[in-house]
Amino acid sequence: MDQLVVRPGGPDDVAAVLALLDGATRWLAELGRTGQWGTAPHSGNPRRIAQVRRWAADGDLYLAELAGRPVGAIVVGTAVPHVPAATGPELYVNLLVSDRAHAGLRIGARLLEYAEELARSSGIDLLRVDCYAGDDGALVRYYERQGFTATEPFTVPLADRRWPGQVLERRLLPRPRGEGPGAT
Repeated sequence: MDQLVVRPGGPDDVAAVLALLDGATRWLAELGRTGQWGTAPHSGNPRRIAQVRRWAADGDLYLAELAGRPVGAIVVGTAVPHVPAATGPELYVNLLVSDRAHAGLRIGARLLEYAEELARSSGIDLLRVDCYAGDDGALVRYYERQGFTATEPFTVPLADRRWPGQVLERRLLPRPRGEGPGAT
């Protein structure tokens, strides 16, 4: 199998990210898990399209590729306004999505490792993320398996319901001497 490559994304990747989101939404809907993103395609939502375009233009988007084909995306930057503020410098994961056709290949885990590398290279020792905390809490457990610890729960009021969320954090330990970028 080809090696997973993570690269910076840009404006030419907006359609690929929207396709990944649409695929994830279809998969969640097939499982009856519509609380997170509903059932409507992201590619038809002007607000979501503008958001992905902004992430791509701001340099916050990274894509995972297998054989040159996008199979995952992560967006990192600053925390969204609806979550409690961090007490110090952080890198915030605003989006993590992977192609369900490649489930089991650790695409999401690799993208989170890449975010950790970005944080470390900026001298930041805190990586945070928020996620949907409804249904059976499976997404919260996923992040906990990736080394995150649940911190503050929150709720986002929507027009038709309240969206339950959970902030999670991962403290980054210093690399052992001789490891990491540039080590020989």
